[in-house]
Amino acid sequence: MKPVEALRLLACGALLVAAAPSTRAEGTFEIPAGAHFNKDKLAKLGDFFRNEVTTGKIPGAILLIQQHGKPVYHESFGVQDVVSKAPITDQTIFRLFSMTKAITSVVAVKMLDEGKFSLDDPISKYIPSFANVKVGIEKKADDGTKTLELVPPNRPPTVLDLMRQTSGITYGFYGDSLVRKAYRAADIYAGDFDLAEFAERIARLPLHNQPGALWQYGHSTDILARIMEIVSGKSLIEVDREELLDPLGMKDTGFFVTDPEKQKLLAMPMPNDSDFRVGRENNPTIPKKMMYASGGMVSTMADYTRFAQMLLDGGTYEGKTILSPKAFKLLTTDRVGAGSGVDRDYFYFPGDGFGFGLGLAVRTDPGNAKPPPPGDLGELKWDGASGCYFVIDRKQDMFFVLLEQTPSERQRIQRAVKQLIYEAMEN
Repeated sequence: MKPVEALRLLACGALLVAAAPSTRAEGTFEIPAGAHFNKDKLAKLGDFFRNEVTTGKIPGAILLIQQHGKPVYHESFGVQDVVSKAPITDQTIFRLFSMTKAITSVVAVKMLDEGKFSLDDPISKYIPSFANVKVGIEKKADDGTKTLELVPPNRPPTVLDLMRQTSGITYGFYGDSLVRKAYRAADIYAGDFDLAEFAERIARLPLHNQPGALWQYGHSTDILARIMEIVSGKSLIEVDREELLDPLGMKDTGFFVTDPEKQKLLAMPMPNDSDFRVGRENNPTIPKKMMYASGGMVSTMADYTRFAQMLLDGGTYEGKTILSPKAFKLLTTDRVGAGSGVDRDYFYFPGDGFGFGLGLAVRTDPGNAKPPPPGDLGELKWDGASGCYFVIDRKQDMFFVLLEQTPSERQRIQRAVKQLIYEAMEN
């Protein structure tokens, strides 16, 4: 395609790139590298979100699709807050919830690559109280009642277990297992505490399963963050800034929003949809000692775009190496698939067709659905309880980031948005 023709197409709002030769096998679900976006089909995204807003399901949202380093689609809908009615912009601040884990994991992999700690290190090397941790095994009596038997772990839980969510450390706000009930009964979120104290609270609780046996979503990332503090001699936010946020220029990403002017930029959910169901308060305007590496950060589209582009580019951003090729491979290689010994239960949140690396879901196969959900092998993704969601598709040289605050509508919206995005692709 001639440069003049390309510029004309860009001026019309469509991003067209010459399609590279297809490498897909006949009948597979992959879209060939170089697929471009049909602007008329992308317009369906606007129709979708405007309906969500006008029907009162969400206050608003912002979506960015970026390919080959340039925005393909970049629109905001509704308002950041139905009370103030302020518009959503790239500077609107969103609570990320579990998309925080992606940031923590990248920083941890960087430190791992720098030799600050090892995947094989037992947690107890850094937090001695974990040497005494027990595993809770449910026993069922003849009358149907359940009791919890505490047994020693088959092996010590390690840094690898923390990073791939196989430590046995869980959450207490979903599920009804006896260990999860023990988490709820322990009131682990009470008071004003820091990561050091929180790690001690977790160490006093039983593991949900033997280390390495089951992908079990939980506070593993927070314990990992405590190790990051210990080996660096710095607070988590200092480590995050030094290793990632400052090099990427993510100036509005952090754990708290104390500036009154910045507080006016906070996105809020619908008043009847404000329960994020994570077992703890998440108000970034009230500074506390605890910085939840598993779900406590806030960010903006302007900031998270930089993070996503870095992942799309394999660990580099605007000439800066954030992750070495070795570190990027560590981050994005599936570690819970065949031969890993890791089981998956109903609460395997990466979902059908996805494995899990050192903090990100990695697409490894089409999955069992017919037809398969859209996307390419090697896709990286994660989301959070507030509805924020990102997908990195390196085969298409494309990512998208969706920021919203809607705990009850998020899964439906995320599925619909991804479907619409891939339906707008043409070979």
